[in-house]
Amino acid sequence: MGVAALLAWIVTAFGGLYLLTVWLIENDASQRGTVRSRLPGPVIFGHLLLALTGLVVWVIYLLTDSETMGWAALAVLACIATLGLTMFTRWIPVHQAFEAADTGAGGRSEYDFPAERNFPLSVVVGHGLGASVTVTLVLLTVLGVGGS
Repeated sequence: MGVAALLAWIVTAFGGLYLLTVWLIENDASQRGTVRSRLPGPVIFGHLLLALTGLVVWVIYLLTDSETMGWAALAVLACIATLGLTMFTRWIPVHQAFEAADTGAGGRSEYDFPAERNFPLSVVVGHGLGASVTVTLVLLTVLGVGGS
């Protein structure tokens, strides 16, 4: 089950890297008149760094079977999830406004939106589901359900 958690973590990370790439491409702070992102850079990069750190801790756990490392990975996942949920709740109004502007008479071109407007809903949902699966598999592995 530990390897399944590792695979889920890696797949989820690729979804997150895609979202980060979209955000970096669209978030041109040097351009005048652009709308500031509702996703603070420190939160985004903190989420990324914690995810990479947690992944390394999880690999160490798999290699050493150290109970401490397993619980540490789970604690890091809790921090990752907190930042992820923070970003998700800040993204929802942007997504709703962007979709609502599409149904308006003038279309989206009349409004300015932050960079995260271009996040595909399917990738955001997939990233969240992957994160949920990862947390569940890590928790079950650390608890010893199904062997390690």
